[in-house]
Amino acid sequence: MAKVMNTADAYVDELLDGLILTDPRLTRDGRAVTLKDGGRDGVAIVSGGGSGHFPLFVGYTAPGFIDGCAVGDVFAGPSVASCEATIRAADNGQGVLLLYGNYGGDKMNFDMAAEMVDLDGIRCETVLGTDDIASAGPEDAAKRRGVAGLVLLYKIAGAAADRGDDLDAVAAATRDAAAHTRSIGMATSACIVPGSAGPSFELAKGEMELGMGIHGEPGIWRDTLRSADALADEMIGRLLDDPVPSPTKRVALMLNSLGATPLEELLILYRRAAAKLKEQGIEVVLPAVGHFATSMEMGGLSMSMMYLDDMREALLRAPSDCRYWKV
Repeated sequence: MAKVMNTADAYVDELLDGLILTDPRLTRDGRAVTLKDGGRDGVAIVSGGGSGHFPLFVGYTAPGFIDGCAVGDVFAGPSVASCEATIRAADNGQGVLLLYGNYGGDKMNFDMAAEMVDLDGIRCETVLGTDDIASAGPEDAAKRRGVAGLVLLYKIAGAAADRGDDLDAVAAATRDAAAHTRSIGMATSACIVPGSAGPSFELAKGEMELGMGIHGEPGIWRDTLRSADALADEMIGRLLDDPVPSPTKRVALMLNSLGATPLEELLILYRRAAAKLKEQGIEVVLPAVGHFATSMEMGGLSMSMMYLDDMREALLRAPSDCRYWKV
């Protein structure tokens, strides 16, 4: 697939140039993007990750969400320097919550950056997104990858910080939300990383893979493409079967295009997914359908579900102003 770009080397920096020009609330120092006015007055929320997943990660640098984002190359974690610069720029003296996906390079670099800023009295707490149930079993939940469910955690953390919670309370609310969030994805076609010679993986025509990760990590099974209803049934079934500490009868349900899959097809799946949840006595009180966490032009989608209690629902409904959050 052809890329509308200048050079592969300039891809990330030029997309960030465009982002800053289209959103006057943002400012940029290299690969550190933050809110221009310094963000919220209390606890700061900082995230980061590789490019190629827009609007995840940097697109959620917005009021009510995160205060800053360290940006890496396509499908590569941000540098230690970018992580440190973002933390320092976002900090308001009330501590910083580091909230990002469970990937080795990201963890290593954010941990190093947190150690550096700690020398200057900037306290950080870390919460990892680990929502991808296809990447490890329940007994190894801490090893799971973070995918589109991270967007729901951004909203939880941002709202908790906006209401004035201190760092420990913001981290606790976000960890609790993470413990009640599950995702699963599927792919129908691959993406092409800028500058690469070909697609990131191969799927035969008419094939799909259930559980494939957002970088093409292996999934659960590969077979002939199933019907929308059959696919929704299996995805909802797997999400419901995965244990959470305190399941409830109210959920937020996010259907996310990985890039190429159109919204019409997400809506077809949503109608079936909501019906299957209703059969189990579960109500979708916060539906979300759109492009929330992509993988360039990959064909496919992910389904994320967060079990809601009164507090989590209130935090997800709290005011915010992000272009990419429409529920």
